[in-house]
Amino acid sequence: MTRPAYSRVVLKMSGDSFKGDADFGIDADTLQYISLQIKSIVDMGVEVGVVVGGGNMWRGADHEKRGMDRSTADFAGMLATIMNALALQDSLEKTGLTVRTQSAISMPSVAEPYIRRRAIRHLEKDRVVIFAGGAGVPYMTTDTPAALRALEIGADALIMAKNGIDGVYDSDPQQNSSAKKYDHLTHHEALSQRLQALDSTALSLCMDNSLPIVVFDIFKSGNLQAILSGEHVGTLIDDILAT
Repeated sequence: MTRPAYSRVVLKMSGDSFKGDADFGIDADTLQYISLQIKSIVDMGVEVGVVVGGGNMWRGADHEKRGMDRSTADFAGMLATIMNALALQDSLEKTGLTVRTQSAISMPSVAEPYIRRRAIRHLEKDRVVIFAGGAGVPYMTTDTPAALRALEIGADALIMAKNGIDGVYDSDPQQNSSAKKYDHLTHHEALSQRLQALDSTALSLCMDNSLPIVVFDIFKSGNLQAILSGEHVGTLIDDILAT
């Protein structure tokens, strides 16, 4: 078997990725598809951590605009990520994978607490680890804990799965048909141009620690496996200047 391009990764899944064509919630067929994509790279020998968002059920920023206290709204969003994590755990287990869910919010009845050394041990035993509950504190999107967990567990790359968008563009390709796609960017370029690949805090963490980021469309079949096979898919963000 060919050695994968990255031996340990964190895959960031937005909550919107779970709802399929629906406006809200979790679509069973979409969840099964995502699970099979993850299994395909585990079968390649890749150690996989997954960070899940909760936007398919709750967006703290939206509720803040309606007058809700921001911290309270964000904590409700963290609970939504735990629901998504449990659904993904169940779906992954049905593919035959062994899965552990760890939460940044204490919820021992349904998930382990996040403990860095335990997470690494699970990965070394070929278990998929789902990181839920965001960072456990408000005022952060789930992009930031995705970068943080990737750094903490010594991942080789942060893989950002997008829903129908195949990389980083200079403007929203769903609203601007002339939007330009980038095949490669440095962290500094992405940060200075304020590109919406991931939030600036997460991007800064990756830049300061030279962690590569791959942004791609998970709903194009085979994309995730191709990335781990070393093929160029989507947009690569790293600290290597283009020649």
